Amino acid sequence: MSASVLYDAPGPKARIRNRVFAVGGSAVILALIAVSIMRLEEKGHLAYEMWDIFNYAGIRQNIADAILATLKAFGIAAVGSLVLGVVLCVGRLSDHKAVSWLATGFIELFRSIPLLITIYAVWVGFLTDYSMWALAIGLSIYNGCVQAEVLRAGINSVPKGQREAAYALGMSKTQVMTHVLMPQAIRAMLPTIISQLVVTLKDTSLGFIILYPELLQTARLIASNTQVNGQYPYVSTIVVIGSIYIAMCLALSGLATWIEKRGRRAKTGIAVADATPPAADGAANAAGTGILLANADAPGDGGGTAGN
Repeated sequence: MSASVLYDAPGPKARIRNRVFAVGGSAVILALIAVSIMRLEEKGHLAYEMWDIFNYAGIRQNIADAILATLKAFGIAAVGSLVLGVVLCVGRLSDHKAVSWLATGFIELFRSIPLLITIYAVWVGFLTDYSMWALAIGLSIYNGCVQAEVLRAGINSVPKGQREAAYALGMSKTQVMTHVLMPQAIRAMLPTIISQLVVTLKDTSLGFIILYPELLQTARLIASNTQVNGQYPYVSTIVVIGSIYIAMCLALSGLATWIEKRGRRAKTGIAVADATPPAADGAANAAGTGILLANADAPGDGGGTAGN
């Protein structure tokens, strides 16, 4: 029996115990799910009428508009957070103490403040009539600080020899950062960057606090203003809207995986010219030597006179 480097392989008794715990835990989880379904059925939340409301054209249009509003805020926040993250990362790594302290203070301040407070403060203080921009700016500020730390970790993970070699070649600090350090940091930290973008997409649901008509706000309005069989369809609305969030996050993760695989397959660097086979070179040299000898032995005006 082979043992792993990190832990000892379980023996016969341990394997039996693990299987018992796995079966028992699964049974408990299935029992809880069954109890929940039975209680929802008893209260009428699983009735057909509760789900039939999503066949109405008005509700479908509201959900479609909410998806579009969510994607708009996310698109602006995603671009803003990445741009701000690069600026803050470069500022924090700057050799100028004032710039480094300013960037560090900005990052630590807005990472410590809850995102909901930041969004609400931007909305109340500056953009009361523009809830979408208040949401996007609040998301950009917080997630930009997180992305800056992710990029800084990626830059610090690049071997110092590459930086020193770049300086030895005469590259400036800006060229070293843009051509050597930042590309490698982005490629190394791409999974973390995408994970934070998924968090940004989910955090658009905080727009309900400033009455922005994103998915969560629309779900609340649908569930609270639609009455079926004397009840409000909160369960069915949560399930449908939650499924939409899951689908969008999975689509973003799939896009990130595709980009990462494409980047690995990309051909980078300087192409090396094909070398001529040695046999071909030897044959060519032999042929050239034979021609020269033939020309030297052939009778000519100058050669015949000299021979005579």
